[in-house]
Amino acid sequence: MSPSSRSSRSSRSIPSLPLDRRTLLRLGAGAGLGVAAAPLLTACGGSGAATEKASVKSGSLLPNTILRDLGITPDHPGTAQGVPQGFSRYPAKPVRSVPGTPLKGAKAITASLETFKPPAPGRDRNAAWQEIEKRLGTRVDIQAVAADDWPTKFSTMVASDTLTDIFMYPETGGVDHKAAFLAAKCADLTPYLSGDRIKDYPNLAAIPKGAWQGSIYGGKLYGIPIARAGTGGAGYYRHDLFAAAGVTSLDQIDDMDRFFELCKELTRPKEKQYAISAGVTTLIAMSYGAPYYWRMDATTGKFTLDLETDEYRAAIEMAAKLYKAGCYYPGTVQMSGAQKAQYTDLFKNGRAAYVFDGWPAYLTPSTGYLDAMAAIDPTYDVRPMTPIGKDAVAWNNNARLSESFVRKADAGRVREILQLANWVAAPFGSEEYTLLAYGVEGTDHERDGKGAPILTEQGGQDVAVPWQLMASATPALYSATNAQGVKHLHDAYARLIPKMTPDPTSSYSSPTWDSKSSGTLNTLKGDWIKDIVTGRKPMSSYDGLVKEYRAKGGDQARREFEEAAQKGTKQ
Repeated sequence: MSPSSRSSRSSRSIPSLPLDRRTLLRLGAGAGLGVAAAPLLTACGGSGAATEKASVKSGSLLPNTILRDLGITPDHPGTAQGVPQGFSRYPAKPVRSVPGTPLKGAKAITASLETFKPPAPGRDRNAAWQEIEKRLGTRVDIQAVAADDWPTKFSTMVASDTLTDIFMYPETGGVDHKAAFLAAKCADLTPYLSGDRIKDYPNLAAIPKGAWQGSIYGGKLYGIPIARAGTGGAGYYRHDLFAAAGVTSLDQIDDMDRFFELCKELTRPKEKQYAISAGVTTLIAMSYGAPYYWRMDATTGKFTLDLETDEYRAAIEMAAKLYKAGCYYPGTVQMSGAQKAQYTDLFKNGRAAYVFDGWPAYLTPSTGYLDAMAAIDPTYDVRPMTPIGKDAVAWNNNARLSESFVRKADAGRVREILQLANWVAAPFGSEEYTLLAYGVEGTDHERDGKGAPILTEQGGQDVAVPWQLMASATPALYSATNAQGVKHLHDAYARLIPKMTPDPTSSYSSPTWDSKSSGTLNTLKGDWIKDIVTGRKPMSSYDGLVKEYRAKGGDQARREFEEAAQKGTKQ
C-alpha cells in the first residue's frame, strides 16, 4: 500500500457521534511520530515481490475524470489546483445525482468497511439504512469494523477466503504482495472504468485523477479511491494563545528558530499548558522543505529517501530540541495512533497550543475541533496550521484515505457493485449525499432556521454506517455552525495547495514499496524517530536508522522506482 493511501481523512464534514475516537487521516510520523502497523500478511501462496516487476503506471489506464456540476454554487470557489469548494449554507433543495433505482433486481451485496464511530443500529432499527436500500433497489449487508481492529479482521478474511463483494483496504498493514493478491482475488476494473468507460458512473468520474493514480497495480486498474483533498495539512493551533504571545499571523513565524522560541513561551507547566501535544515532526519537516518519502531528480531519474535528506534530518533535530526544552505535553510523544483520542483531547481541553491531526477533522459536526472546542470554551480560537518559512512545502499525502476493491465476479456482478460505489460517491448537496450524511428528514435530521440539516439523537446513530468508505465524492468544506471556520479552512487550503510537491512514486510501481512501506518500514521509522526525539537514542543513531531502513527494503524500492522511471523515458 502506498503511503499516500494512509492519509487519513476526508475534507468533507461527515456527521460523527460524540464518542468518535479518530478522524480520517493517519499520517505516519505525524500522528504521535509514528503509527505501528498491523503485521503484514503473505497472500496468494508462494507468489511474492520477487515475481512482481517495477512498472510505469500508465496514464491510459486512468479514468477520464470530469467536474460534477449539480448547479450548487459554493460560497468559496474551488480551484483547478485542488482547493476544495467551501459552503456556508446547505442547499435548500438537494439534487438527485443518480436516476432511478440502479440496483433494482440485483441480489444482495456484501461489504466490509472500517469505521471510526461507535456501532450503528442494524437495518431493522435504522431508517437511513432502509431508505438507502429502497433508493438502490437491493439489500446491502455491511460489516463495519472498528478502525483499530480492521487490519486484523482484513487479514482474517484474506486467510479464510471470506472477502465480501466490496471491501475497504486497510490504511496500514494489509497483504505482503499486494499486486499478486489483487490479481488472484479481485476484479480488474480497467475494462469498466479506464478512459471514457467511466462515463457510466458519473460520480466516480468526478473523483480527481490524482486519487485514481495509486489504484494501478501490475499494469491494471483495481482500486476505487476514497478521495481526499490532496494534502492533509499541518495540524491545528490555538490562534488565541499565539496572539497572546505576540503572533497574530503565521507569517510572523518566519523560520524554525522563531517557532522554537514561540513554543518555549507557550509552555507553562505550572498552568498545565504546553506548546505541543504528541508529534510535530510532519509540520517541521514540511517547513524545512523535506520530501514526502521520496524525492526524484527529473534529470537523472534518481530517487532519494526523505531520511537521506538534510531537511528531514534537520526536522528530527528540531523535534528533539523541542522535547529537551520541555515543550511537549508529558507522555504524549510516546503515544501510538491508537491513543489518538487522548492526545487530541488534551489539545481540545486547552492543555496544548498545537496538535497534529488531519484538516478533515476541523469541521466535523459536534466532535470536530471547531464544535468540540467551542463547547468546552468559546474563547478557544482553533485554526488550521500551515508550514512555516520560505522553504515550506506541502506534502501530497492525502489524495485519498485508502481504496476499496471488488471481489472477482462475472461482468454483470462487477457492474452492479460499481453502481453501488457510484451511488455512495454522490457529491456534496445531492439527495444521495444528504441521505448518507444526515439520514431521513423528520427522523434522522431536521432543518434549522437557516435550512441546515441538524442530526437528531437517532440520526447521529443511524448515519454511523460507513457507506462513504466504499468510495467518496469530490471533497467539499461545510459547517452548519461556523461560517468563519469554513473560511479559515478554505484559506488554509488556498495557502497550502500551491506549495504541494508532486509525489514521484504516483506514476511508478515498486512491488517492494507496495509490500513494506506502510508496515515494517513505517514501524521501523516511527519507533526509531520517537526514540531520538525523546532522548532514548542519540541523534548520532540517525545514520543507523537510515542504514537499517535501506537494508530492509528502502534500497530495493529505490532500484525498482528507478527501473520503472527508466522504462518511462523509453516509452
